[in-house]
Amino acid sequence: MPIYAYKCGSCGHAKDVLQKIADAPLTDCPACGKPTFSKQLTAAGFQLKGSGWYATDFKGGSGATSAPAAAPAGADTPAAAPAASTESAAAPTPSAAGGCATGCACH
Repeated sequence: MPIYAYKCGSCGHAKDVLQKIADAPLTDCPACGKPTFSKQLTAAGFQLKGSGWYATDFKGGSGATSAPAAAPAGADTPAAAPAASTESAAAPTPSAAGGCATGCACH
C-alpha cells in the first residue's frame, strides 16, 4: 500500500497516511477538524533490484556486466592485454555492400 503525504491548508498540520489506492482521499484535518486536509505531491521512492537495471549493470560498480575499471599507471595485469585484443577483434568490418559484417548499415 502506498503512503500519501497530507497537509492542512488552515493550520499547516502534516501527516503521512498509509492508504489503499482505491480509498477515498482524506479531507478533514485530524488536528483542527477543518475540511482543508489535502494530498501533497511528493517524489516517489523506489529502488530497482535485479539484473537489467542501470544501477546494477552499467553504473560501474561491482556488477558482472559493467566495464572493467582502468588499471593504475604502471600496473602490469594479465587481464588488461586480453581486453584490448577482444575489443579490436569485435570491431565491425565494412563489407562490399556498404554495411558492417554484422549486417548493420552504419558505414
